[in-house]
Amino acid sequence: MYNLRMRKKLAITLGDPGGIGPEIIVKSLYCAEIRDYCTPVVICDRVVLEEALRLLGLPVEIRIIKRPEESDPSVGFIELIDIGKIEEFEKGRPTVEGGRACVGYIKKAVELAMNNQVNGIVTAPISKEALKMAGFSWSGHTEMIAELTNTKEYAMMLVGGPLRVILVTIHTALKNVPELIKKESVMKTIRLAKQACNMMGIENPKIAVAGLNPHAGEAGIFGDEELKEIIPAVDMAQKEGISVSGPYPPDIVFHKAYKGEIDIIVSMYHDQGLIPLKMIAFDEGVNVTVGLPIIRTSPDHGTAYDIAWKGIANPSSMIEAIKMGARLRM
Repeated sequence: MYNLRMRKKLAITLGDPGGIGPEIIVKSLYCAEIRDYCTPVVICDRVVLEEALRLLGLPVEIRIIKRPEESDPSVGFIELIDIGKIEEFEKGRPTVEGGRACVGYIKKAVELAMNNQVNGIVTAPISKEALKMAGFSWSGHTEMIAELTNTKEYAMMLVGGPLRVILVTIHTALKNVPELIKKESVMKTIRLAKQACNMMGIENPKIAVAGLNPHAGEAGIFGDEELKEIIPAVDMAQKEGISVSGPYPPDIVFHKAYKGEIDIIVSMYHDQGLIPLKMIAFDEGVNVTVGLPIIRTSPDHGTAYDIAWKGIANPSSMIEAIKMGARLRM
């Protein structure tokens, strides 16, 4: 249990009102254990949170506050900063209104974090389609928050079970990946991997780099990205004193991490890293944006419109994201 005087104050954004965000937030904050980790302050529209409470029928009341400094956490209450932008919303599908609302929540939370009014933010899922419908060009939370905090070098890290994975490329078509694997981008991600381990309190971390191609290219037989870009990046990082090795064949490196031989894997693209992690920790995976001037975590799943507002969403990943947000240090 955390020292109550040392508990972090975390802003929790609702995500897309039509998705499972409202439900998993209410279920998570109903868990008394969360108060042992942090003081949560929800950022959303009151009408959405009230509807989620009616759906779930939990004995929880909403306490409206204007600023995080006013929070007085106690079991049975959810403290809310009401954005007050929407009066009604559609459930189970992306909408223009939903896209605008979730951006409003995130902007407010980032503002609070940048002003040191909260110690970090935890973001419930948003819809990339809803963002596009609302006229925004961001491809997801990671890119949005990076722009809002004027961060140039950042990466997505996923944590689940014994695996920690940080990505060189994030949301892009698979056909674009090879041309994006450059010595500079791999080197940047190795440095961020070390920073991520520092945030988690891992001293002298063992960092492993995955290859892009089968067998890590097999000396250029199956592709030359390893020879031209990845190996030079590993060599450069080693000269900087970073404990990093690789590139390893992708079908081997995750097993090594699973056995505890590696602290974090630098993965070349989204599905290379997320498939093994979700295979073993689908319900508990956490997404962390590394490189920001603030702490930001989120559950490692989407809006799940197909099950939204049915009372059946699993809050496990959101609970783990809140706990992780409380544990991380800048």
